[in-house]
Amino acid sequence: MNASSVGQGRPVLEVRDLSIALPKGGDRPFAVDKVNFSVKAGEIGCLVGESGSGKSVIAQGIMGLLPKALPIAGGEALLDGEDVAHASEARLRELRCVRMAMIFQEPMTALNPVMTCGDQIDEVLRTHTQMGADERRRKIIQIFEQVRMPDPPRIYASYPHQLSGGQRQRVMIAMALVLEPALLIADEPTTALDVTTQAQILQLIKDIQREKGMAVLFITHDFGVVREIAHRVAVLRLGELVEMGPTEDILLRPKHPYSRMLISSVPSMQPANRPRMQAAKLVLRTENLTKVYGGGSLFGKGHSVKAADKVNIEIRQGESVGIVGESGSGKSTVARCIARLIDPTEGRVRLGEDDVALLPQRLLRRHRRRIQIVFQDPYRSLNPRRTVGDSIIEGPMNFGRSRADAWARARNLMQTVRLDPDSLDRYPHQFSGGQRQRICIARALAMEPELLIADEAVSALDVSVQAQVLELFDEIRQRLNLAMLFITHDLRVAAQVCHEVAVMEKGIVVEYGPVADVFLRPQHPYTKALLAAAPGRDWEFGKFEAA
Repeated sequence: MNASSVGQGRPVLEVRDLSIALPKGGDRPFAVDKVNFSVKAGEIGCLVGESGSGKSVIAQGIMGLLPKALPIAGGEALLDGEDVAHASEARLRELRCVRMAMIFQEPMTALNPVMTCGDQIDEVLRTHTQMGADERRRKIIQIFEQVRMPDPPRIYASYPHQLSGGQRQRVMIAMALVLEPALLIADEPTTALDVTTQAQILQLIKDIQREKGMAVLFITHDFGVVREIAHRVAVLRLGELVEMGPTEDILLRPKHPYSRMLISSVPSMQPANRPRMQAAKLVLRTENLTKVYGGGSLFGKGHSVKAADKVNIEIRQGESVGIVGESGSGKSTVARCIARLIDPTEGRVRLGEDDVALLPQRLLRRHRRRIQIVFQDPYRSLNPRRTVGDSIIEGPMNFGRSRADAWARARNLMQTVRLDPDSLDRYPHQFSGGQRQRICIARALAMEPELLIADEAVSALDVSVQAQVLELFDEIRQRLNLAMLFITHDLRVAAQVCHEVAVMEKGIVVEYGPVADVFLRPQHPYTKALLAAAPGRDWEFGKFEAA
């Protein structure tokens, strides 16, 4: 993407010495400290940085959405020359949707669940225009067509829960664009989406931005997205702007050590060289594992869905096997059947010599410790009312260990996951997201499992923390000779941590084999489509040019 050919027009957004205060008594006085950048007409500018860097706070400050606890302490945010950072609430209501609009990360929480999608956009038009009802409806159908919605009249009449994640995000984009604002702010709009849906949304934003000549401020922590969409990049660290410039300058010639660290942390799409563990002990084998939902009700025969259909995978000791695919492909269903968090409908789950697929609950308990799961959200996985030490020792004590023995092992495990053993008496909210995920890993390892399942265990983490946790998983797998099942929609993660990978589509494994074979020589059209949709797939991050 040639930055010199875009952004030559007037500055639509100019942020000058913007400072946003934090509540007193914290680690630092400002969430944002004297930040300066601009976005011109026809330009996509990206704000990047880890959680807590101030990206979303800046966006909320521009839109006038900051909570009272985060007041603007200085500086300006000029929208076409007008300072919106200090505008009245009445003026901000006039400007929103008309001159500036925002797409949020999670459309399901941003959209009103009790209003149809059409009515929600109609509310914007009723508030800001003099259009009649028929004209408003035509305008909404037209904007749904522009964002490439299938069957716009049906979408108009649908509620958010009746749409897919990608369709809900398109509704948010349609709502933001319906009055053709000069500035569009997109705050992590593709983070929760599948790789193919993400590619469609990114292309849609690029196409509309190019067609309308808008200025776009895109907030992300995904450098693949940065490579795909940005003309210029601003790197934030703890509220300070450490570096800014054209995309290729930042990616190829970053000057600040923090920028170099972030970019170097992006996993490579080039599969790691991991020889298969053919001689190792077979820990897990599924045979025609099937899970069917539905099929009947009190009022008659219902519709059934095969969430997993005759899935066959094997995992050996010391080996990591990945399952990749879009939402609804059946990845997590397979993992939950293996762990017996849900009951399979058919097939076998052989754990060593035992078939645990259809064991009754009274016989299943002794097998629970053999399979442990690390979930996606570590904060929801830990009991906020219990110390992390109590969470770690609970499982072993339930299986007969003394408190003293379990506590001693918990201290050792905290060292294994590179945390201070003296922090066992602290609560989950006193740790960062990456630290909480390490605690969840320690809790799983406390049970001395034969199989460790990681279900999207790094997808919610910053790129630098993600790199550390992936390295930790790999170190633990080798040191403890663990079998691992890695569920992920991030192809870069699968490329780096897995020996073999299974690609799932609509409950069926469409391709399965060594990760290098599947990623470098894909055979199935679905696998090829997944790999082609990965943002920044043609870019090797972390290889910098000499200064």
